Amino acid sequence: MIRKIMIAVAALVGGTAIGGGAAFAVVHFAPHMLPGIPKQREASEFVATGTILAPVTFADGRLSGYVSFECQLEVPQGKGAEVTQQLPVLLNAVNMRSYRQPLASGPDGMIPNLELFRRLMMDAAREVYGPDIVRRAVITQAAPI
Repeated sequence: MIRKIMIAVAALVGGTAIGGGAAFAVVHFAPHMLPGIPKQREASEFVATGTILAPVTFADGRLSGYVSFECQLEVPQGKGAEVTQQLPVLLNAVNMRSYRQPLASGPDGMIPNLELFRRLMMDAAREVYGPDIVRRAVITQAAPI
């Protein structure tokens, strides 16, 4: 009886060790095979867009006011100069979208919807730089004018 229990415990411990070792090996040596494990990001840098003045409109198209944004774009290391050279084109793309996007929120419409503006920035960045250059847009300051 004790011999059967010892064999069962040994099999359980051995199976756990082999399974754990296999899982460790896959996670460290073949992470691309696991869809739930995020890939390691390569180094990145941030590029400041400067101050962006955008109209704040209601859903029905009425102008509520203007807001001043400052934003940083996360790009792969070494792409900062390329992104900086194209900033005027990006700002034009933002302007062409912002008056059509209802950014107004709050009871008086003077609070800008930051999530919508971030999405607007990312859409404009994909248009200007392509889908793989700008990883994310980070809004560092927003103030109604």
